[in-house]
Amino acid sequence: MRAWPAPAVPSLPGRGLPLRVQDAATGERRPIAVGPVARLYVCGITPYDATHVGHAATYVAFDLLQRVWRDAGHEVHYVQNITDVDDPLLARAEETGEDWRSLAEREIALFRDDMAALRVLPPRDYVAVTEVVPAVAELIERLRERGAAYEVDRDIYFPVSADPRFGSVSRLATDEMIKVFADRGGDPDRPGKKDPLDSLLWRSARPGEPAWDAPAGAGRPGWHVECTAIALERLGMAFDVLGGGADLAFPHHEMSASQAHAATGRWPFARAYVHAGMVGLDGAKMSKSQGNLVFVSRLREGGVDPMAMRLALLAHHYRDDWEWTQAGLDAAADQLHRWRAAVTLPEGPPADDVLADVRRRLADDLDAPGALRAVDRWCESARLGRGGDPGAPQLMRAAVDALLGIAL
Repeated sequence: MRAWPAPAVPSLPGRGLPLRVQDAATGERRPIAVGPVARLYVCGITPYDATHVGHAATYVAFDLLQRVWRDAGHEVHYVQNITDVDDPLLARAEETGEDWRSLAEREIALFRDDMAALRVLPPRDYVAVTEVVPAVAELIERLRERGAAYEVDRDIYFPVSADPRFGSVSRLATDEMIKVFADRGGDPDRPGKKDPLDSLLWRSARPGEPAWDAPAGAGRPGWHVECTAIALERLGMAFDVLGGGADLAFPHHEMSASQAHAATGRWPFARAYVHAGMVGLDGAKMSKSQGNLVFVSRLREGGVDPMAMRLALLAHHYRDDWEWTQAGLDAAADQLHRWRAAVTLPEGPPADDVLADVRRRLADDLDAPGALRAVDRWCESARLGRGGDPGAPQLMRAAVDALLGIAL
């Protein structure tokens, strides 16, 4: 699958710092021990509707992570999937009378445009599930051979008992797992399952649904195993970061990790599990099911500068839950105007210490709000005519672009 074009990233003097992030599996903020190539997997969209600002907040957060790694001298192998065959997509296609493939193609194209406008660095591998069904089917066969799969009315399930470490990613109690599983696409009450938390690996063919031939019989993949298969094929075990929204910690990341552990006999699936907070609107989490969405494309069509949108997202720490407001967007637009005015001045205060401060803050669990405050202070000093370094405005322009993704 074709990703979106990559924005140019300016070179900066010196080198960035090693990154520390909050690992959901340990509850600790710790360094990520990456080699020359940092490996990142971020779960992608199910393309049945347009990109909302909650999506954008997640992908901007992991864009920051990429930029910090690159600034520290790492090559980044970034993989993102597209769940382009799944129940919500098929249901939306049935509601609208549109072919599910056409619906997916249109929304994927819109997502690409939104990510390019927000200057999000694209993945090296942008992988649609429909492109890798044979790899998913092969992984399911490996699980069956290891006794880590069983059948319920021709559907294939993964028994969570196959992974002794099941539960170590989300660290939830069993009762809470069952409740969340039911709320997020699971089927804990299905008769015939060995455990309420066992998850679907392969859905046997139903009339009117897309299906592929496989050793398990005609059908299509379950949700979690898709990401397991793609990550194993493209990154291997023990890649550096598995990322996504906080609502993916359970069941999605938990199940994907357990399936990988059971299929390979190795641990860990990822070295760190990093989750972005939820963005709300009018007191509720922004989601397609709730219908309380602010779409990136509609903001762009309404004349909102994508860089103002990005600043509005960066104003909140990536792990925090927060609410999108017009006031927040207006404040970001004003901030963008001040920054652009400051970097067009003929001179400004020396910027080396500001660059170092931005690097320190981003390396400490992607503290974007702290980085924005550092830039704000420099811009205010420049406006007041303090300092006389003619190279400082250009260095600040490059630093804000390279590290924060804001084109001034």
